Amino acid sequence: MADTKIFGLRTAANREDQVVDYLISKLQKKPEGIITVIRPHGMRGYIFVEAISKADAEQVIQGVPYARGLLPNEIPYQEIEHMLEQVKVEMNIRKNDIVEIISGPFKRENAKVMRINKQKEEIVVELLESAVPIPITVKMDAVKVIRRESENEE
Repeated sequence: MADTKIFGLRTAANREDQVVDYLISKLQKKPEGIITVIRPHGMRGYIFVEAISKADAEQVIQGVPYARGLLPNEIPYQEIEHMLEQVKVEMNIRKNDIVEIISGPFKRENAKVMRINKQKEEIVVELLESAVPIPITVKMDAVKVIRRESENEE
């Protein structure tokens, strides 16, 4: 859409995910001229909002915790394009692998892979430290493999 604009939104450092979550829940109730909310990986203190106008973007961020305000100028798509490339993750996760969860409420927990759903890019894991094994579904990009159950099994 050529008639939309991209704005940088300053956030409190390391609170980008909370700002995105809050914005998304707010937009689900009332979209208000916002097209996309973008959380660039590895960039601290900023997220991007694609909106029809700056007024729409300013309207939606009002009252959002940890949102510190829009940057004064619109950001050309070319400047952030390299941060947005959709990378198809090579699925190097197998059943019985031991993984570390790297995002979400179970961050830094180790778990064992029980099932893999390649279509949805999700896996079902069981936390190793929990007293009772509870299956949890997480996105494949929310884990990293730390140990293979058997290295020679291909």
